[in-house]
Amino acid sequence: MAAVLELVAGSYEQVAFGYRVKTDEKEWTAKANFTHHAHTASISAVAASERFVVTGSKDETIQLYDMKKRSEHGALLHHDGTITSLEFYGSSHLLSGGDDGLLCVWSTKKWECLKSIRAHKGSVTSLSVHPSGKLALTVGTDKTLRTWNLINGRSAFIKNIKRNAHIVRWSPDGDKYVVVVNDKVDVYNLETASVIGTITNPKRISSVKFLNNSILAVAGDDEIVRLCDTGKEKWVCEFKAHETRVKAVDSFVMEDFCVMVTASNDGFIKMWKLHLKEELESPTLLGEVNTSARLTCLAVWKPSSMPQITEEPAAEATTSEELARELLKTKRVRIATEEVILEDESKPKKKKKAGGKSSEK
Repeated sequence: MAAVLELVAGSYEQVAFGYRVKTDEKEWTAKANFTHHAHTASISAVAASERFVVTGSKDETIQLYDMKKRSEHGALLHHDGTITSLEFYGSSHLLSGGDDGLLCVWSTKKWECLKSIRAHKGSVTSLSVHPSGKLALTVGTDKTLRTWNLINGRSAFIKNIKRNAHIVRWSPDGDKYVVVVNDKVDVYNLETASVIGTITNPKRISSVKFLNNSILAVAGDDEIVRLCDTGKEKWVCEFKAHETRVKAVDSFVMEDFCVMVTASNDGFIKMWKLHLKEELESPTLLGEVNTSARLTCLAVWKPSSMPQITEEPAAEATTSEELARELLKTKRVRIATEEVILEDESKPKKKKKAGGKSSEK
């Protein structure tokens, strides 16, 4: 049976594009399924869950699109500045970061802002949620990497990285993470919070994606996508993906192979077939679609592959070291619904509830 699959891309032209992919032929075809023109400025971030696609923009709003009803679902208006980063945790929570320095946690049930935290003294440039849902990482223009404990809502760890990082990503197993500064990828170990490897890309990096727990796909300001082994700190494969620079890369796993999806300034979204084995061979092109737009970001909506979050009790861990040990033992827990408490430790505690404004259409 063919997989249900849609490619969603944001553009400078303020429009989000959705393409339904037909996967039952040798060559995959992508057919235009929806366009969502809800923003008044270029789209800067996109994320997909089982039910929703969300887009963030320089117009300071997060727009919601209901994939089940195929309709607009309103806007989230909490941020004061460009939305820089969006990521779902399962289907229950959305985390957002912006130029206003805020990290916001949203419940997807009623689309209310459970909490917002002043995460950085400048912009939040990127965020990533740990596979367990217990931790979030953020990087910002204050040259820090911050770890947030989502169980007790505290800042678990602050690291001065002395440079402005623009991407942070957990590995699928959650035992390491990568931080990107310009053309460099630093690989960090979770337990020690220290750099265990560095890889340098020939060009400034625009997007990274873990294909498995060791292979990282890296796209930069050229037409080449490079794959690196984060454990061995070496490039293992590279291929020309587009005619101009690659803006975004995503991936998902089919039965016996990995599919990489790339989006470029040239307007094309391409799907590549890759077998993740010991000796990596260059991927083969599965299919492509020309959006005729200047693409900025990319997400894959594939409901059948969305991670199922198991209901496990959250472990009581008080220090970042204890939390790291706990996380290495358990793979997934649910963020305690309606109880995510994030507090800015630089300010006195307030009992006031931080709510988000939401406009339903």
